[in-house]
Amino acid sequence: MKEIGIGEFARRSRLSLKALRLYDERGVLVPSRVDQASGYRYYDTAQLEEARVVVMLRQLQLPLAVIKELLACDPADAATRIAEHWRDAETAHDARRELADYLVNLLSGKRSVMYEVATREMPERSLLCVKRNVDEQGAWAFGKEFIAILRERPLPKIEGRAGGFFCIYWGWVSADSDGPVEWCRPVPDAEANALAERYPELTLRTEPAHREAFVALPLGPGGGVSPVHFQLAMESLQAWAQEQEQEHEGERLSIEPGDLGLRLTYFATGPVTATSVPDDYCDVAVPFA
Repeated sequence: MKEIGIGEFARRSRLSLKALRLYDERGVLVPSRVDQASGYRYYDTAQLEEARVVVMLRQLQLPLAVIKELLACDPADAATRIAEHWRDAETAHDARRELADYLVNLLSGKRSVMYEVATREMPERSLLCVKRNVDEQGAWAFGKEFIAILRERPLPKIEGRAGGFFCIYWGWVSADSDGPVEWCRPVPDAEANALAERYPELTLRTEPAHREAFVALPLGPGGGVSPVHFQLAMESLQAWAQEQEQEHEGERLSIEPGDLGLRLTYFATGPVTATSVPDDYCDVAVPFA
């Protein structure tokens, strides 16, 4: 293969000198040789194909760290990961379009119903929990950590939504700020104390019986709920709460995190009913009096 200087490589790859230096620093596209005396970078012409791939991956708005991983992958594995990324991107784009439509209607003075709101009675439950302050990105990573603990030492299942594991947002969590999030798994009351001994890293507590309003949301490709869909669910619950206050004087529902907190319930088992949703759905719920 022929070796060429960085200027010629930049021209033929349609990458700027600044971009090539950055890619070198990040280990994405490393020169085949660097002159020790002058620091001048040289590239192999075989790297032109790799450079074109980098350009296309950047057009897909992939971070450089991810691109570095993809270039090191087997081509078939890289193709699979790119396809997964694009499915995630399309899902996120669809969600943002829903939010944009909602905002257009809101600002135009039109009422827009995003999601259907239902209510259910939740029984008193014994819960094994872990609580931590996290940001928006860290919340799902925290959930994966919690799931890994439960997979290592499985707990007995409780049927229905009352038995599904869930996370509680005790404060607002966003991309710009962190807040307290608690992951919980209901356990049979009669076995709660014995089970708690098997999980010293978790806290056992009892949650009181309550009513809650909820919205069912489909899980995304990665098994989570997009922040946009979560926001639209909250808007739906807020609109429903306002209707309840108008129609039933004295009944109140606060969308602010309160004594029982906002919660998302995942992977519950049992039949689909008026108070349950399929396993591939999550629900966003707000307890109320």
